[in-house]
Amino acid sequence: MDEALPVATVRAQVTVPLRFPDGYVTSARVFSFDGLVDGREHLAFGLGDWAATVDGQATDGAPPLVRPHSECLTGDVFGSQRCDCGPQLREAVERIAEADGFLLYLRQEGRGIGLYAKLDAYALQDAGLDTYEANLALGRGADERDYTAAAQMLAALGVSRVALLSNNPDKADQLDRLGVTVAERVPTGVHLSPANAGYLAAKVTRGEHALDLPFVP
Repeated sequence: MDEALPVATVRAQVTVPLRFPDGYVTSARVFSFDGLVDGREHLAFGLGDWAATVDGQATDGAPPLVRPHSECLTGDVFGSQRCDCGPQLREAVERIAEADGFLLYLRQEGRGIGLYAKLDAYALQDAGLDTYEANLALGRGADERDYTAAAQMLAALGVSRVALLSNNPDKADQLDRLGVTVAERVPTGVHLSPANAGYLAAKVTRGEHALDLPFVP
């Protein structure tokens, strides 16, 4: 049964030119919102011809490509290689700009536990725990992210069906429960480095992410 979804509305929108460190450039229509259940300042980036994909839903056109991306200050901004967040963000912007859709930038640092707690979890990982075990050792959930605000944002944008750019089955399950039809799951690339191999392996074995890693059976 779908969960009741409180109504959110678009608060403001503005066009922002984007430029990434590797030289990739595009522009996005950036939306802010009122009425999001957690009160956080989440943003939606409309990329490519996002408006046409929204309009096309009424005639059974292809759904917009959508990635709910959880904020990662260390990876997204400073290029930390302990995770794959920065490369996933960069990949998502280009792929969505080509396919038309939205990147939802969600303020859910550290799988929902916050920036300082994430750094505490890093210290526990250095002592031998994996990324999920570290969160639990801090007395937090292995993954505390909630996608109710993401579903509200999509509803406010007029999006009811999505092609979901994600390897995480929990995102699809939560959005489905919240009334968003996931017409297709589109995998992201595998951004493997020596520093994040253990992190990615834990995503597969503990989080059931759909990542093809040669060293994980």
